[in-house]
Amino acid sequence: MTEREEFCCESEEVHEDLLRIVNDTMPDETELYDLAELFKIFGDSTRIRILFVLFEAEVCVCDLASVLNMTQSAISHQLKILKQNKLVKSRREGKSVFYSLADDHVRTIIAQGQEHIEE
Repeated sequence: MTEREEFCCESEEVHEDLLRIVNDTMPDETELYDLAELFKIFGDSTRIRILFVLFEAEVCVCDLASVLNMTQSAISHQLKILKQNKLVKSRREGKSVFYSLADDHVRTIIAQGQEHIEE
């Protein structure tokens, strides 16, 4: 069996009842776009590494730069992206800005991704 045969039906038949269910439950294009954009954020290993640090503690850019062996500038750039996408939050304490996970959804998304790749 060729790859094309594997992914194609032997006869063309549209299953209207199934298509009706799909059309009734499919999110609108804006929601699908936003979801795809969210998953793009997880497509960078530096951002994933930052999130793993934040699973353990609230930290400042200096801490992140040290533990990840990167410049503060590089870390700040990634934190900006994570914050714009509501995956991390920040708070100022004196001259320091501390970062933490925005909510437990972030941990859940990563955990489910880990489960999937370990199957």
